[in-house]
Amino acid sequence: MALTGRTALLAALGSLPVGVWEPGWTGLLAVNAPLAVACACDFALAAPVRRLGLTRSGDTSVRLGDPADVTLTITNPSRRTLRAHLRDAWPPSSWQPGTEIGASRHRLTVPAGERRRVTTRLRPTRRGDRQTDRVTIRSFGPLGLFSRQGTHKVPWTVRVLPPFTSRKHLPSKLARLRELDGRTSVLTRGEGTEFDSLREYVPGDDTRSIDWRATARQTTVAVRTWRPERDRHILLVLDTGRTSAGRVGDAPRLDASMDAALLLAALASRAGDRVDLLAYDRRVRALVQGRSAGDVLPSLVNSMATLEPELVETDARGLAATALRFAPRRSLIVLLTTLDTAPVEEGLLPVLSQLTQRHTVLLASVADPHIARMATARGNTDAVYEAAAAAQAQTERHRTAEQLRRHGVTVVDATPDELAPALADAYLALKAAGRL
Repeated sequence: MALTGRTALLAALGSLPVGVWEPGWTGLLAVNAPLAVACACDFALAAPVRRLGLTRSGDTSVRLGDPADVTLTITNPSRRTLRAHLRDAWPPSSWQPGTEIGASRHRLTVPAGERRRVTTRLRPTRRGDRQTDRVTIRSFGPLGLFSRQGTHKVPWTVRVLPPFTSRKHLPSKLARLRELDGRTSVLTRGEGTEFDSLREYVPGDDTRSIDWRATARQTTVAVRTWRPERDRHILLVLDTGRTSAGRVGDAPRLDASMDAALLLAALASRAGDRVDLLAYDRRVRALVQGRSAGDVLPSLVNSMATLEPELVETDARGLAATALRFAPRRSLIVLLTTLDTAPVEEGLLPVLSQLTQRHTVLLASVADPHIARMATARGNTDAVYEAAAAAQAQTERHRTAEQLRRHGVTVVDATPDELAPALADAYLALKAAGRL
């Protein structure tokens, strides 16, 4: 076998046969006097671990899917050079699978009285708070025969925020909003409920917008133009109950609902509306109220970061009562919940009138694209049975949506990739129709 420097030294000092030794051993099965002296010197020259000073700095928040760098500063106050292996331990969900060992372990040398920095790059795979566990340091002597090992608690937390992948749709939705608001060359006539200005009548204008008093004072027909109302209240209600835990693709339904809520919040705050958030199942899980337009999106993202689905049935009566408490005057209440028949018919429908008699209600639900693929499958007996089951599920879902529409609820039912832009379009349509 090839001899490493440490193995060769042990052989020269007359220890056990060379083939018995491995470089990572820290104990001796048999020693002679020269080897005992070498080991004692090596142990004595290894820098002490407990006296080391460790501090952290770096990122405290990161969007899901992006990397976060956390720097560890190691100060060596002793008179011996630190030659060490360091392991910076974090929860398994702080890394991409298979990358933990390379990212969390470091080798470093710190001369006496100096300091060094090592950086651990995290790439979390789940939302929420990721807290460091501990830092383990193994200090070796110059010969590498003996080592000292110790553990330090160096607290640090990195909050993993929702990725907000739907923000790519925001520019196009803002352009549509500007059209509704009359700030571009494309003027949408007769929409909204707040008076904006007068202009000359052109063929195709709604005759109900003609201002007869202004027309009488001039030689042309004058019509009023309108703009969408501002300073309206929007309450986003996230259902965090059992149905939100169902996975669609690689993520639970709750994550798709949060992404849609973030796009709507960003759009509504730009439109001058006030946006609040309520997350509820059997109790309030998160609440964001009274934030300014510039602060509402960061507050929502921060509150959503730690939300997880609860494996309990949502208390629809409690949800409605809580929503009414936080929306005392006329508002747009956006329910991000399920369209499954049983939860809607047994839970939501009996209390829906409490919401619709005072507020405009919009319900958004995550549809499973796999159901649509199953409905079109053919080719063998199993595929036909799957298609029949998928068709039945779609029929029940459409029937439930129609029940909600008959109660005056606007329903948005879309796949995770399409839910956010579809919800934003529904909001713009309500605003253009003057229903906010």
